[in-house]
Amino acid sequence: MTYAVKSPRKLIEVALPLDAINAASAREKSIRHGHPSTLHLWWERRPLATARAVLFAQLVNDPSWKWELDSPGQIPPSHLKASWAAKRKQLFKIIEDLGSVKEQPRRVVGRVARWCSSTRRGSRRA
Repeated sequence: MTYAVKSPRKLIEVALPLDAINAASAREKSIRHGHPSTLHLWWERRPLATARAVLFAQLVNDPSWKWELDSPGQIPPSHLKASWAAKRKQLFKIIEDLGSVKEQPRRVVGRVARWCSSTRRGSRRA
């Protein structure tokens, strides 16, 4: 007998702030001095801002994942859509800060940890 595996949708499957990621990547690629990545210039440098944003979006669940698992195929009410949009906006701000060279990594990691702990408190444990 086979069972359907229910897995929550990740943020990268639903939405990404591509304009912010592209701007951070372009800014990071144009730095010429004072940054550790300029010690040795490679032919094809891949900006770390893009990698950080994609990794974070792959790890974080989309805010609508509980609704989609509990009631598949149903149309959610508008107040839920509004709360999901607000939570996605918070996640997008974290992604923008991850791509920023000026932002201190400790502050961003602290915000990520607070976000994860606040969403974990309200979730069910299997």
